[in-house]
Amino acid sequence: MTITAWVLGHGIWLSESELCRVHDRDASIAHCPTSNLFLGSGLFQLRLAKDKTRPIHVGLGTDIGAGTSFCQLATLNETYKVAALNAAPIGALEGFYLATLGGARALDLDDRIGSLRAGREADLVVLDPDATPLLAFRNARSRSIEEILFVLMMLGDDRAVRATYVAGQLAHRRQPVDA
Repeated sequence: MTITAWVLGHGIWLSESELCRVHDRDASIAHCPTSNLFLGSGLFQLRLAKDKTRPIHVGLGTDIGAGTSFCQLATLNETYKVAALNAAPIGALEGFYLATLGGARALDLDDRIGSLRAGREADLVVLDPDATPLLAFRNARSRSIEEILFVLMMLGDDRAVRATYVAGQLAHRRQPVDA
């Protein structure tokens, strides 16, 4: 397998000319909010990176070298906060896009992973929106799938991961709490 994607970590201090160069080279940025917040190194400007005049592919990274969690739900939570601090909060659909197909596109692997299209490798995570008492309480009031995803994005953690499949094969299943 040949990897042809260039992925730059963080991208928080790129000038406009550097962002144009990233776009021109069809490179991508891995947004690692838990790392940036932990280090106090800056706030990634998602809207600036995705500017329609020179859009850049962006995926989420956990960067555990300085970050605080491998959990993509925790990373989504921090992504929302960073975007809100930049006066440009994201919705659940955009957040989950960044964590799935957006990440696959950033890696130039969207022909194989990142979506449920026929022929993809079927790397899947099954999430339980009622995995904790707080999630269940909040989701009892949810009125749409987008709201359920937003609740997962803000309140979910590794306990919400019911099962993980790699290439269509079960790789992990969470045991029920009462087992």
